[in-house]
Amino acid sequence: MSDIATSVIVDGTLNTLIGASAITWALILIKGIQHIRISYHNRNFSKRFWGAPDIQAAAQLQDQQGPAARVAGIGFSTLIETDSGASTHDLEHTWDRQELLDRRLRQQMQKERGSLESGLAVLATIGSISPFVGLFGTVWGIMGALTNISKSGSASLEVVAGPIGEALVATAVGIAVAVPAVVGYNFFIRRNKVIWAFLDDFAIDFVHLALKNAFVIERASAAKPAKLTEIGGGKKTRDAAHEDLIAKEAHA
Repeated sequence: MSDIATSVIVDGTLNTLIGASAITWALILIKGIQHIRISYHNRNFSKRFWGAPDIQAAAQLQDQQGPAARVAGIGFSTLIETDSGASTHDLEHTWDRQELLDRRLRQQMQKERGSLESGLAVLATIGSISPFVGLFGTVWGIMGALTNISKSGSASLEVVAGPIGEALVATAVGIAVAVPAVVGYNFFIRRNKVIWAFLDDFAIDFVHLALKNAFVIERASAAKPAKLTEIGGGKKTRDAAHEDLIAKEAHA
């Protein structure tokens, strides 16, 4: 076994582990920012949604982001679609309104779940194989060191310690790469479960609210309040003002 081959393999192992470490920390940073944004948007939307006077007002909320807002958006669009009166004969619309709403909400939640879980498989893989990759480099380095020792004909500590110590570095690097990957994976899995439980509860509450409203949501243009008109020092709606004018003309 040549010194060049041993050096190439050990160095390649170390470079692979360094690359895996860079990927691990990049994923941890990206997922961390993602979870901070999701938590902020979910809290903000939940506060505004439950602060609305009714479900019709909640449907008019603008500029909302985050998983909960997207789930609610799919729910509102489904209610508007089923109330539009359009005749549909495809399989998707063979359910009643509640079943279709529940199906659309579940589909959107699965999309959100896929976004949350993206990248976690890479962290799990790095956390699982990094110690073995480091061990491979160590074993190969020790094999090369023992071969060189046998060629030199000396087994003194000075001859043995240097090559074997260098080979053991690969195992240490492998463990150093695996630990943050495993910790990050477990942390984000836990956070995903919390977010998923929140979305699941929100979807159930949304269906119950839609049921109380008979699964009817008015469109934004139809939900605008009537304009106020000042007549006789008071404020009345346009229709009421028109009726008052007609009554005055009749008395005249």
